[in-house]
Formats: sequence, C-alpha cells, structure tokens
Amino acid sequence: MLETPVLIVGGGPVGLTASLLLSRYGIRSLLVERHAGTARVPKARGINARTMEMYRQLGIEADIRAAGLSAQSTGLIVWTESLAGREIERRVPGRALAKNLAMTPTSNCLCAQDDLEPVLRRHAEAAGPGELRFSTELTALRPDADGIGATILDRASGAATEVRAGWLIAADGAQSPVRRQLGLKMLGEEKVYDSVNILFRADLSPWVKDRPAALYFVEQPSLRGTFLTINATDRWGFLIHSLSHYGFRPADFTPELCVALVRQAAGLPELPVEVLGTSAWEASATVAERYRVGRIFLAGDAAHEMPPTGGFGMNTGVQDALNLCWKLAAVLKGEAGEALLDSYDAERRPLAELTTRTSLANALSMGRTARQSSAVLPRREFLNEQGLIFGVPYESGAVLPDGTPPIQAADPVTEYLPNARPGSRAPHVWLQRNGARISTIDLFGNRFVLLAGPDGGPWAEAAQGLRPEVEAHIVGREILDPEGAWQQGFGVSADGAVLVRPDGYVGWRSPGGSANAAAELRGVLDRLLAR
Repeated sequence: MLETPVLIVGGGPVGLTASLLLSRYGIRSLLVERHAGTARVPKARGINARTMEMYRQLGIEADIRAAGLSAQSTGLIVWTESLAGREIERRVPGRALAKNLAMTPTSNCLCAQDDLEPVLRRHAEAAGPGELRFSTELTALRPDADGIGATILDRASGAATEVRAGWLIAADGAQSPVRRQLGLKMLGEEKVYDSVNILFRADLSPWVKDRPAALYFVEQPSLRGTFLTINATDRWGFLIHSLSHYGFRPADFTPELCVALVRQAAGLPELPVEVLGTSAWEASATVAERYRVGRIFLAGDAAHEMPPTGGFGMNTGVQDALNLCWKLAAVLKGEAGEALLDSYDAERRPLAELTTRTSLANALSMGRTARQSSAVLPRREFLNEQGLIFGVPYESGAVLPDGTPPIQAADPVTEYLPNARPGSRAPHVWLQRNGARISTIDLFGNRFVLLAGPDGGPWAEAAQGLRPEVEAHIVGREILDPEGAWQQGFGVSADGAVLVRPDGYVGWRSPGGSANAAAELRGVLDRLLAR
C-alpha cells in the first residue's frame, strides 16, 4: 500500500503546477499521468500576466520565457484574406497596451504547451517532496469519509499498486474519468462548434516577419481559419473552425487535404508544407456543478471547458491550483479547519462561469461557431479582458469584508481598477528593498504576508509567533515606498495594515491602527482559516 497526503490525477499544466505548489508548501503528493511524457503537440499557448505573476513567485518565470517566444515575435493580431493576400486589419491587443502593462511587474508570454510542460515537469521533479509517475493510470477510485482508496496501473509493466490518499485533485482533463465517476454534471452549452488543428512545417517568415503576431485570422468565403504562431518561423498550427459548416468531417483531413487548405489560407499554391499531425475537437462552454465532493476536488478542464477565444482555459486551470493548494496545505498542517476548503468552490467556480461566458461571447462575435455570421472582426473585449484577468474579487469565508463598497468598473470585463479591498488580487506597486526595485507581487506566494504602513509597528509585532507563519513588512521602514504610492494603492493610512493570502489575494484589511492588534490579528486568522 502506497500512502500519500494528496493524489493528483493528470500531468498537464494544472497537475504539474499543483505538484510544484504543494512541494513549495512542504506537502508530499503523488501525481499520476497515463501518458508516457509531457504534451507532444502545442495545444494551449498563451500565458496571461496573472499566471506569469504566479510563476514569477515560484521562481520559474525566466525558464518559461526562455522556452517560449519573445513579445517582439508575437506583438500583433492580424486579420487577412490570406497571408500573401490583402490584409484586413491588424491590432495591438489591449492587454499589451502601456496602461495595462503598468498594472503588473510581468507580462504575457506565448509558450506552447509542449514547450511549457517540460519546464513545469523539471521544476516539479526537482522541488520535492512531490513524486511524479508518468505512464501511470488511475484505474479504480474508492472515496470514503476518511480518505481516498485508489488503484494505479503502470502501463509499461502492467503492475498495479494500491494507493491511500488523504485528498485527491482531479486535473484529468475535459473528459475527466474522476468527474464522471462522481456523477457531476457540466452546466452550460456543449458542442458549440467543432474544429480541427493542423500542425505543420512551412517557412512562412517572408509573409509574417514584418507583422509578427500570435494569431493570423484568415477570412475567405469558403474557409475561415487561424494560423497559430508556434516558433514564428517554420512551425505553425492552422485551426479550422466549424467543420460541418463547410461540409468537412474529421476523417476527411488527410495529409493531402491539410496541405491544400494551408496553401489556400496562405494564398501560396506552391508552398512546401509538411503536415506533422491533426487533432479534431469540439468546443464547449460548460462549468461543473460543483468543484468539491468530499475529499475530491476538480481543477482545470475537469472543472470547466471554454472556447479558446481569449486564451483562458489553461490560465484558469493553473490558477485553480494556486487557489486550492495553499488551502490544502494549511489543512494538512493542522493550521486550518476543513471548512476552509469549501472556499475553493465559492471563489473559483463563479470566476470560471464568467470566464466561460466571456470566451463564448468572443467566439460568437467573430462568427467562428456553427452559428455562422458575416462578422469578421471581434467584439472590443477580445484580448482586452484586463478586468477579468486581474479584477474579479473573491467572496467566501476565506475573505473578511472591511465594510467598504464593491469597486464598480464601467465594464468589469475590460476595466481593471487596482484596489486592496478584501477579496481582491493585491495590487502591484513598485517598492524598494536593500536598494533593489521590487513589486509588492514579489512579496507574496509562500505564506501569509502582512503589509503595514510606516506607523504600523504594532501590527508587525502582532504578526510574530502566529500560526501559520505570517511574514510582516513595514512599508516605509525596511521596505521603502519611493513613489509614495503604496498607502493609496492599498487603501490604508500610516498605521493601517493588510493581510495577503499565499495566493496573492487580500484576506483582510484595517485602514488604521487597533487598540489590541495582537488579539485582532489572531482573530482574523482564526476566521480566515475556519478554525
């Protein structure tokens, strides 16, 4: 019998990130993945700035950027009749505008999934105490009130192993066998449109080098598809939407047809093309009715499916892992009550529902679904969803309201208004420590962090010796605020304080001081951690 505190099913970006996070928190886990290795095709490509903040905190941002493409290689979005033909329009995505880049110390990254996963796997294996087993499949699941019984099968040797786990994270994809065994329904709109991805080699650099883009949308009466930048030179994807509308079936996509379609979309009848593979799939816009059943949690595509228009699927999934893993660690260490884990569903499922609706609206606006329309250019929200990426607040028992009213943006999808109201992502402010420029974002990620104003010494003293450990900083003393932006950005006075959770979200805020800071802060942690 193999025993582990946490069993992770699925070794994609979500499962690998969960393993890395749990190891960072000192929690042993076992990850099983039925495939022999990491992804062999690009799949997801875009990593948004909020996700890159998370990987920055884990210390792996530079490695991910090294595996991906530079911003200079993918700065535009282009609509064209063909790559060699008339260009319809080109745009700089709203996420890349200066005003939006100023909201974070990092930026988006285009790193195809088959390049990203090896980086995540390498770091997860090095981190310990998490263990990763590829070519290993979950074949039986027996949850009970005290834990999870499971059988895993080594697909190479055929050997079966019995496992006993305290908790299970199902990161096993859109067809999640774990979710199906639990009988959980997916709510929303299934099979919105069908698609096929063609992965190919061709030198397209003469037609893209002067307009580097992440996406080249091809608009023809008989073909609407998208060139997906993989390495920006000779490795590409071509995505054809709504196959049935054009009379295609997945079985029709022979190498010969794929070559012909790529040439048609490129507007280059003699272009040398090598087809590397095809994959057919259907886009859905659905979210699981629940994210938790007893000791089992859904994460990533197992919990939500969304059209790729906007690039939210993988990002939403790995941020699920960030939200869940610090809470699991706190419970396993005896620092929190089990009721804390209910906040995972309360916080992440509403966000997934909003994100899924937004992704579907993007797809519909571009006529990319079976509901064909003459629309070519997308709605203005497409790739301009700053509010959705940074600004959606959490409401749960793991957030203590401070009595201030909700922040009202004119358009909550596109507009992000930085604030430190409890439940919000703690905003980015440039500070200085030991002569080096750092972001507030760089202070978060490993544990609870208390930030107090220059006269907030009692709060910092109250943080000493608490369980779990609270890292306290006085902004204006050992950490300097050279631009004088921190107090206003976080909404506190010189003797106020905020408590930021390990996932970078504000859990509590006191605009000013307290007559008994120690007692108040202890009570805050008790309530936040459901103990």
